[in-house]
Amino acid sequence: MPGAHRDLTDEELMLAYAGGDPVAFDTLYARHESALLRFVRRVLGSALAAQADEVFQDTWLRIVAARASFRPQGARWRTWAFTIAHNVAMDRLRVSGREVVPDAPDDGSDPLDWLAATLDARHPSSEDEAFWRAAGRQLLDCLDALPAAQRAAFLLHHEDGASVEELARHLGLPFETAKSRLRYALQKLRGCMQGYLVVLERAA
Repeated sequence: MPGAHRDLTDEELMLAYAGGDPVAFDTLYARHESALLRFVRRVLGSALAAQADEVFQDTWLRIVAARASFRPQGARWRTWAFTIAHNVAMDRLRVSGREVVPDAPDDGSDPLDWLAATLDARHPSSEDEAFWRAAGRQLLDCLDALPAAQRAAFLLHHEDGASVEELARHLGLPFETAKSRLRYALQKLRGCMQGYLVVLERAA
């Protein structure tokens, strides 16, 4: 990354790109490529995994097309971009007939980071790496089993760090609906991960 761009915030980079600076876009892409692709893959789930790259590229095309509409006072760039990715992925799920709206593969990352942080638990020792690999695979399976709307809201909240208020605003949902989706998702994940949670709670 060129030094002049490396120290800019995401919001500054987007404004620079909207103003005609293509290197600013290259910097944004390099900074967020992995996280956005991981998010898209997880929102789509295993059933549509083969379409993840296409949805990922469509997301960036929409980001490019919407560059002039970005306003930093409205949202962090990351939340804005992840919301676009969410919308593209949910559109694809609707077309496939796989989206389920509730009533009120391993990509190299550690899918249990948020879980350990939630429990304030320490990772088991290095001798227990097999435990963490197995728990990571189980968590991905549990995420895949969630209704798409709950899975997407959960990932926006825990991977992007979007608050409930941001979720509601950017997804066009009432606050209580966004809150309920997160609560239901966490309840289901906790139930699905119960065997591993017991071990983590003992290690805390």
